[in-house]
Amino acid sequence: MYTLYEKAGWGSVIVEAQLDLAGLPYRMEEVDPLESAADRERLAKFNPLAQLPTLILPGGQVMTESAAITLHIGDHAPKAGLVPPAGDKTRDAFLRWLVFIVANIYPTFTVGDDPSRYVSDPAAQKELRVSTENYKGRSWQIVESGIAPKPWFLGSRFSALDIYAAAMTRWRPQRAWFKEKCPKLHSVALAADAEPRLAKVWKRNFP
Repeated sequence: MYTLYEKAGWGSVIVEAQLDLAGLPYRMEEVDPLESAADRERLAKFNPLAQLPTLILPGGQVMTESAAITLHIGDHAPKAGLVPPAGDKTRDAFLRWLVFIVANIYPTFTVGDDPSRYVSDPAAQKELRVSTENYKGRSWQIVESGIAPKPWFLGSRFSALDIYAAAMTRWRPQRAWFKEKCPKLHSVALAADAEPRLAKVWKRNFP
């Protein structure tokens, strides 16, 4: 049994969806590391940065970082098709964009959601928030230029990247921006929204 530390609508949804599709047994522990000091302390026992997602493996080991968790699930449930196997023609593109998203885009939420963790001056906090949002937009447009959805991120093959797209396009700058600025990513997100196997996860996280 896996244990997923989560908060509805946060990055943990990406792992929740993958565990669901993979058919791996899991339970969830809800925490709010931004609003609750007690939850931060509870989560920090496993993840010193108190970030989500945090996954406890069946053997008790701790797994953090959504890309690492994605590859772990791919290894343990290959039939789910979330990660293209070695030798698959989409494997290189999958690895490129998985790492690009978690290295360049995901951290803009870590910083932008609470700039006070990084700078104390209110004016500097505002500037940091604006600069991370601008960087995020440029980064999404780089992703947009590199994909050709038919209908999925990797073309005809569904993968974990479609889960990332569906979840993360709901966050800032949100779907209307993607429809205008990144229509290919927007179409991927809509396709993943309509995936019946994910209906329960989307309903719980984005009611």
